[in-house]
Amino acid sequence: MSIKEQMVQMAKEAKSVSKVLANLSSKEKDEALQKMSSLIQENREKIKEENKKDVEKAKIKGLSSAFIDRLTLNEKRIQRLSFSLEEIAKLEDPIGKIKSMWKRPNGLLIGKLVVPLGVIGIIYESRPNVTVEAAGLCFKSGNAVILKGGSEAINSNIVLVDILRQALKDLNLPQNIIQLIRTTSREAVGELLKLNEYIDVIIPRGGESLIQAVTENSTIPVIKHYKGVCHTFVEKDADLKMAEEICFNAKVQRPGVCNAMETLLVDKKIAKQFLPKMVERFKQAGVEIRGDELAQSMVGGIKKATEQDWFREYLDLILSVKIVDGIEEAIYHINHYGSGHSDAIVTQNYDKARKFLQEVDSAAVYVNASTRFTDGGEFGLGAEIGISTQKLHARGPMGAAELTSYKFIILGEGQIRT
Repeated sequence: MSIKEQMVQMAKEAKSVSKVLANLSSKEKDEALQKMSSLIQENREKIKEENKKDVEKAKIKGLSSAFIDRLTLNEKRIQRLSFSLEEIAKLEDPIGKIKSMWKRPNGLLIGKLVVPLGVIGIIYESRPNVTVEAAGLCFKSGNAVILKGGSEAINSNIVLVDILRQALKDLNLPQNIIQLIRTTSREAVGELLKLNEYIDVIIPRGGESLIQAVTENSTIPVIKHYKGVCHTFVEKDADLKMAEEICFNAKVQRPGVCNAMETLLVDKKIAKQFLPKMVERFKQAGVEIRGDELAQSMVGGIKKATEQDWFREYLDLILSVKIVDGIEEAIYHINHYGSGHSDAIVTQNYDKARKFLQEVDSAAVYVNASTRFTDGGEFGLGAEIGISTQKLHARGPMGAAELTSYKFIILGEGQIRT
């Protein structure tokens, strides 16, 4: 069977079983999610064994430490996968809810009933945790899913999907509710993106080049998660100790993820007081600093930032630093160079905080907190299927509720239109 034929068959099967899934009760779905969670716990050693194969291959290829970090499934992360499924099970089921209802002068009752999107295709790079979280959220929201992970995580993804499908089998549910494209051929993605007859939406999750390629080639609607060029602005009225801790966490705690800070903006009125100590702490943590001329003049050992650096998502221990003349310049810089992901201000000034919240055009805007919190689990969504940086159909971390649509329901008593 050709790759094209395989993709068509998978999509047809997904479309067929999506009708079964859409009609499952909340109890049935939650029981299945709990079963998936238990099986992941029971198969921890097998998961680590398969993941080790992927990690070893990545090291042989000389892939970056940040990449290997995203790829690795240790005991703690496997526990987190299991826990995320339990959290998803505890979420309120969005399906079947009536969002609103109103009565027309002619007596018709008109409402909006929440329904699944149908079949979701998810294309992502080498983060095997996405496999479990995406499958869990799609299942909770009544959507069949076709997963296509990165080739570097193929062994991890296969074992994880086999475990999830076993849980469905044990409960006499169709296994093809969750499917994985098991070939590493790029041709499979190209064929998948043409199947708008069967697939309702595509969600790419990964680097900018992946998302652009999917968007340009898909005949299916795409929910985009572009790069995370996240900023923290230390305003002149900031608590500088708080600012130091927030900035350090935002950059260093896990630099290889999309909600890590990539650019630090500092008000010039407090830059001489704040920046030297902050830069020294970053350097001790192995962070390379690239700054503008003013930052370079204040602190030694800073490389010159290029115009392109302000647009860059490093996903590594590299940070751009710019001194700005107040909040207006900071907001302009963020809206011009940022990606609309997550941006923060550190300040004790209420008016400045409010202005920042209103004028920064990003999916998540923070006051006095690290951008690292932009995450479905941290937001109480159980997990996330991605972080949308667009405004249609969803924005920010996408949980189960964001994987739904609605249909109008109209209740009458014999009305006819005249």
